[in-house]
Amino acid sequence: MRALTIILAFVALHHVQSAKILGLFPHTGKSHHMVFEPLLKQLAERGHQMTVASFFPLKNPPSNYTDVSFEGIAGIGVETLDMSWFENPSLVFRLPFVGEILKQFAGFQPLGGMALNVCGKAIDWPPLVDALKGDYDIVIVENFNSDCMLGLLHVYGIKAPIVALSSSNAVPWAAERIGFVDNPAYLPVLSASWATPMTYLQRVQNTFANLLLKYWFHVDVQEREKSLIEKHYGLKVPLEDLAKNITLLMVNTFHPLNGVRPAVPGLIEVGGMHLDDTRKHIPGYIERFLNESEHGVVIFSFGSLIKTATIPKYKEEIITRALSKLKQRVIWKYENSAEEGTLTGNILRVRWLPQYELLRHKKVVAFLAHGGLLGMTEAVSAGKPMVVVPFFGDQPSNGAAAEAAGLAIVVPYYDLTEESLSAALEKVLSAEMRLQARLLSNIWNDRQSPPLETAVYWVERVIRWGPAAKLHSPARDMPLYQLALLDVMAAFIAFVIAIVVIIWFILTRISRLFVKDRKQKMH
Repeated sequence: MRALTIILAFVALHHVQSAKILGLFPHTGKSHHMVFEPLLKQLAERGHQMTVASFFPLKNPPSNYTDVSFEGIAGIGVETLDMSWFENPSLVFRLPFVGEILKQFAGFQPLGGMALNVCGKAIDWPPLVDALKGDYDIVIVENFNSDCMLGLLHVYGIKAPIVALSSSNAVPWAAERIGFVDNPAYLPVLSASWATPMTYLQRVQNTFANLLLKYWFHVDVQEREKSLIEKHYGLKVPLEDLAKNITLLMVNTFHPLNGVRPAVPGLIEVGGMHLDDTRKHIPGYIERFLNESEHGVVIFSFGSLIKTATIPKYKEEIITRALSKLKQRVIWKYENSAEEGTLTGNILRVRWLPQYELLRHKKVVAFLAHGGLLGMTEAVSAGKPMVVVPFFGDQPSNGAAAEAAGLAIVVPYYDLTEESLSAALEKVLSAEMRLQARLLSNIWNDRQSPPLETAVYWVERVIRWGPAAKLHSPARDMPLYQLALLDVMAAFIAFVIAIVVIIWFILTRISRLFVKDRKQKMH
C-alpha cells in the first residue's frame, strides 16, 4: 500500500493538471505572432486555461482560450513596409567601420518608439487591466523590444514564473537575464551582416554594436517604460531587476542553421516551432503552373511585412530580367496581381501563396527571399537552397548564417543588379548547392523531439517546478567586475607590481652596496 502511495505521488508530481496561463505579446509584428500562436493553441489543446493578450486574436478560439485584444492601440505589421524606403541609404551608412554600426543602430531605433507607444496605452487598457487582476500559474511573454509587461506584472502582484519567447535569435540584452554567454569575439549580434569566423575589423564592429545596443535598450526603452509605469501607478518598478526574474528563454533558432553557441539549461532552441506538417490546399491555378514546369519552380517572396508591389520600377525590371533568363518557372508573391495570378513569360505573379506548402513541393527547386527567420526555417526544413536579399533587423544576420551553412547566397539590396542576382541564382540552382541544402535539412530535422513538443514540455516543466528548478547561470547575478574577473586581474597586476617593486628595491640596495664597496677600495 505504501509503495502504491509513493508511485501515485510520483506520477502526480510529473503530471501537469490544467494550469492558468497568461500570455503577453505587445509587439505589432504579425510574423512574430505566427511563431508563438502554435504553442499557445497547443497548450489550450492540452487543457490549460489560456488568457492571451496580443494584436492577433484567434478567429475561432476554443472555450478555454480567452483573447485580450490590443487592436486599436497601434497599427499591425502586415505588408506595411514600402520598398522605396530602402533606396538611397544615407552616406553615413557607407562610412568605413562606423557606417555598419550606425546602420544597425538605426534599424533598432524605431522599435523603441513602437514599444513606448504600446506601453503608454497598454498600462491603462481596460481589457488588459482586467486580465492582470486574475491569478495565474505561469506567464509567457515575448522577449523583444519591450519590458513593459514585466513592469505591469509587478504592479499587479503576479508572482508566477515567467517563460520568455523570442521569434528570432536572442536580442543582445537577453544574455544577462539568464546568464548565458554572448561573447562578441565569436557570436555575431542579432543585426550583424557577418557570421563566424569574423575578421579583426568585424570583431571590433561586433563588440561596439553589442555594447551600444545594450546601452540603447536600457536607456531609451527600459528606463522610459519604467518612468511611464511609475508615473501612472505611483510606485517604484525596478524594471532592470524584474527582467532577470524570467525562468526560461526559448528562441526561434536551431544551431545547424543559426550557428553553435554556448548555452545554459534555461536557453532552449525551438526553431521551427511554427511549422505545420499537415498538408494544405494549393490553389488550382498554382498547382497547374507547378505541374506543367519542366525544369522546376523558384519561389519568390519577401514575407508578410514587406509589400513587394512597392518595389521601385527600375529594381523590379532588374529582378524581372534576371528571373526571365531562367529555364525554371517563377512564382512571385506580388500583391497587385490578378485574382488567379498574372502570367508574364515564365513568371506567375500571385497575391498570396501557401509558402511552406510550396517549398515542400517536389517541383520547387529554390527560394528567393528576404532572410526573415520564418521563411528561412521553412526553406531549411524543406531542403531548398536560397538567394537572400536582406533589408533590416535580423535579416542580414540570418542571411550570413545561412550562407555560412551552405544554404544560401546573400545579395544585399543596395548591391542588387541583374548580374549579381543572375550569378546568385545560377549558384543556388547548381546540383552541388541543392545537395548541400538537402544534407543540411536532414541534420536540421534530426532532433530528439519536434520543436513544438519541446516547447510544450519546457512550459509544463516550469509549471511543475517553477523557479525551484534553477535553469539560469550564476553569471546572471554577478556584477560586471566579477564576471569579467576585473578584481582578479587587479589583484594579479598588484601582485606583479609588488614583485617588481621588491626586486627593484633589492637590486637597488645591492647596487648601492657594490658602489659603496668600490669607493672604499679606491680610497
